[in-house]
Amino acid sequence: MTKQTIIERTIHAINQLPLNKAEEIADFVDFIIKRYEEQLLTQGVQQLASEGQTFDFLNQEEDLYSVRDLKEVYN
Repeated sequence: MTKQTIIERTIHAINQLPLNKAEEIADFVDFIIKRYEEQLLTQGVQQLASEGQTFDFLNQEEDLYSVRDLKEVYN
């Protein structure tokens, strides 16, 4: 099914509903769009962080502690 077919089918169904139910669908669509935009934003931030070189200095930092420094070991 194409996106255009889904849109037309949904519009047809919404036109058959009473106003309060159509408003519920509009609210749900707003919710879905907001969630999608937040997901895109999160992915963008993750991509920037992974491609950025901000924390590259940590790769060259020497290890200050080892397993021998542990006072208690949990299994």
